[in-house]
Amino acid sequence: MSHTIHHKKPLLIRIRRIKGQMAALEKALETEAACAEVLQQIAAVRGAVNGLMAEVLEGHIREHLCNEALPLAQRKYDLEHVVSILRSYLK
Repeated sequence: MSHTIHHKKPLLIRIRRIKGQMAALEKALETEAACAEVLQQIAAVRGAVNGLMAEVLEGHIREHLCNEALPLAQRKYDLEHVVSILRSYLK
């Protein structure tokens, strides 16, 4: 996936932020933080993961599905692959 290679630095920054949020969630559970604090941390993690997914998905769509230089058969294959991944993600 060349688009992830070209945008590796911002993606890694997002992933490190998610790791920090996960560590905060773990700490909140370990220290028996209030339910509202745990729920807020879970919501933050979910939002961060959704943002990462959206960014990578957008790059994939632009690079692989909208690229008219690629053969139509390849773009159709990539489309089916993305649809499959999205269905799995949205379960």
